[in-house]
Amino acid sequence: MYFPKVAVVILNWNGKNYLEKFLPSVVASTYPNLELVLGDNASTDDSVEFVRKNYPSIRIIVTDKNFGFAGGYNHVLKQVDAEYFVLLNSDVEVTSGWIEPVISLMESDPQIAAAQPKILSYHDKSSFEYAGAAGGFIDRYGYAFCRGRLFDALEKDSGQYDYATEVFWATGAAFFIKKTIWENSGGLDADFFAHMEEIDLCWRLKNKGYKIMYCPNSTVYHVGGGTLSVESAFKTYLNFRNNLVMLQKNLSPGKAFRVIFIRFWLDLLSLVKFLMQGNPKNALAVSKAHFYFFGNLNRNRKKNHFNNGRFNAAGWYSGSIVWQYFGKGTKRFSDLNFKLPTYKFIK
Repeated sequence: MYFPKVAVVILNWNGKNYLEKFLPSVVASTYPNLELVLGDNASTDDSVEFVRKNYPSIRIIVTDKNFGFAGGYNHVLKQVDAEYFVLLNSDVEVTSGWIEPVISLMESDPQIAAAQPKILSYHDKSSFEYAGAAGGFIDRYGYAFCRGRLFDALEKDSGQYDYATEVFWATGAAFFIKKTIWENSGGLDADFFAHMEEIDLCWRLKNKGYKIMYCPNSTVYHVGGGTLSVESAFKTYLNFRNNLVMLQKNLSPGKAFRVIFIRFWLDLLSLVKFLMQGNPKNALAVSKAHFYFFGNLNRNRKKNHFNNGRFNAAGWYSGSIVWQYFGKGTKRFSDLNFKLPTYKFIK
């Protein structure tokens, strides 16, 4: 039986505590044609020394500065040769057979570009985790959500999403992608630095007609918030900034104008909410994100990847998830009546 070569690449920045805790599970992976790579984003702790001493079989690639999640992976993966790349967060615990089902699924269809496993919470292994859950989706205004997670409402995993299906985006916490497609797409947008860069990449791939998949036969457990805490104003800035840029890059110019106009008003409501909660730093972060967006309109206009003739709309939600969640009180993905194509289980 043929097993395509897979490279699992963990991008690290001062994460020795996570490496100590989760590398043993990664090293125990059962996939027979596997290379493990640590990409280090110029850490100032002794992460590299720890891995070099305790895991000599892991290849180490060190960058000369912190390029962030997006730029870091772009630099590191240029030096890795495999048929499949797996971008794995350092704060993820994997199960021994987590790779095989995803590769089997991706090998079954040349149009499948990327995929993710089931993402459960490390701290509550019966619940889905925020960053990915059972596959990512996006609404008409660019708000990302998941099967198993609408905004901050996390569902328990009771097998309700145990079928493989197309999604709109796969999480960067455990992101599988074919090397040729990674290279042809140009990888992640380094200007994003961190947050939503994988959604942007998946959207670019969808604009070329590719499929993004969720594989329920593989499960990993994610801590989440390993680099930037939920309360981080910098994280707020990146999320608001990158979301606007992503809309400009991937929608048609006319539609992008209409959607971004509405998003500005919705962002303003978020800014006011931050102020009312006594959180002026996050309110300022929203304002800074808008200033960045206007200051880089022309730069990002040149990156537009919209292709009306090839766009694969699977996973695109034509309604407003904001209205569903805050207006109608919808807290579960299944209550959206969102019909998705299903695939046979791949063992």
